[in-house]
Amino acid sequence: MDYEEGAKIFKALGDVKRMMIIDMLSVGELCACMILEKFKLSQSTLSHHMKLLCESGVVRGRNEGKWTYYSLDPEGIARARQFFDDLTADREPRIPKYEEGCCQ
Repeated sequence: MDYEEGAKIFKALGDVKRMMIIDMLSVGELCACMILEKFKLSQSTLSHHMKLLCESGVVRGRNEGKWTYYSLDPEGIARARQFFDDLTADREPRIPKYEEGCCQ
């Protein structure tokens, strides 16, 4: 299990505006200008949010002219789901359990 990759995903999802951006992108590709308009963000703030989302793998961007168009990356979304499923699966622990009676 790649905990560092998982941490990037959760860091990207750990902000209300980034979650809202993902929600917006769930209906399809959007131009950065539309996201800027919705949130009244500066260009640099939006760039920071989108950089984290793209680095996490759940969002991808493509340039067209002076604008970037963003969409959800189905493969990245699948990896995020799989990571969470693996993390919470009922199985033998990857990290050793505490010893019974250790806190007495």
